[in-house]
Amino acid sequence: MSAPSVELVKLSRSFGGVAALDGLDLTVEPGTLMCLLGPSGCGKTTALRIIAGLEHSDGGEVRVGGQDVARVPANKRDMGMVFQSYSLFPNLDARDNVAFGLRMRGWGAAKRRERAGELLELVGLSAHADKYTHQMSGGQQQRVALARALAIEPRVLLLDEPLSALDAVVRVQLREEIRSLQTRLGITTVFVTHDQEEALSVADQVAVMRAGRLEQCAAPAEVYAEPATAFVAEFIGTMNRLPGTLSADGQTVEVAGRRLVAREAGSRSGGEVAVLIRPEAVRFEPAEDGAATVRQAGFRGPITRITAVLEDGTEVLSDVPSASAADLVPGRRAAVVLEDAPVMVV
Repeated sequence: MSAPSVELVKLSRSFGGVAALDGLDLTVEPGTLMCLLGPSGCGKTTALRIIAGLEHSDGGEVRVGGQDVARVPANKRDMGMVFQSYSLFPNLDARDNVAFGLRMRGWGAAKRRERAGELLELVGLSAHADKYTHQMSGGQQQRVALARALAIEPRVLLLDEPLSALDAVVRVQLREEIRSLQTRLGITTVFVTHDQEEALSVADQVAVMRAGRLEQCAAPAEVYAEPATAFVAEFIGTMNRLPGTLSADGQTVEVAGRRLVAREAGSRSGGEVAVLIRPEAVRFEPAEDGAATVRQAGFRGPITRITAVLEDGTEVLSDVPSASAADLVPGRRAAVVLEDAPVMVV
């Protein structure tokens, strides 16, 4: 069966008068992995639960393969879901946990056992088929939960912050495995996370949400390099906010002694603005008459993050190769050099 698209059309949902979703429009293309990303309370989990049929909407449509499934019960939607809390049965071993959905669908014991074995092998747990949940690590339990969701061959896979309870090393390993499996199986997947790095590293498309609405939906590189709004710019990654002066025609901005092309100036013409610049687009050069004073240097392996302060107290961050950071010691005066590229002004 070919992978379907998933479309949310003017989806709305309120709780106690507070809008969790406010006319959300979103399309997940067939066979792709979409990450819903945003701060707590932005509506991403509510959207996922409505797709799954675990929550009802107040308005709008959920279309799977072009068909509205709003009136279809959750157990008839042919979707697999993996929860943050694993939600495994403690009285069943790994094999029987994986086979549970198949038993509900009336599969015979022999076929269930065979299929469960195939899925445990797929997630690298063949040797742990007879173990119970208390005998497995968190990462292993989440792999079992993933295998259980995939066992029923769902048309859509839904992942609700499945890695947030794991330690950092296991989280990175498992997210790569999930992405590899999703690509290999070609299954349409919606992945909810609050972890920016996680979203940017695994998704085909990232949907950044805020207050129940979509701020931007694009490929990870585009969301990072070309944010559609100031919220996206400052939510994704790290951003400097420097004082600047916008030209009368709103086309350029003067910041840190440079005149750069201005983005997202809107209808503003001239005046004081804030300029948003990524740390990798900033460079410090040691200079006795420099406008900044280095406050600290944070070593991060191949990259060192330099924090400096301007005379007006504005903090400026710069990510530089660690081999180039030796002269930028705390207390050193430095000139601020900006990359010659368009910048966002707000």
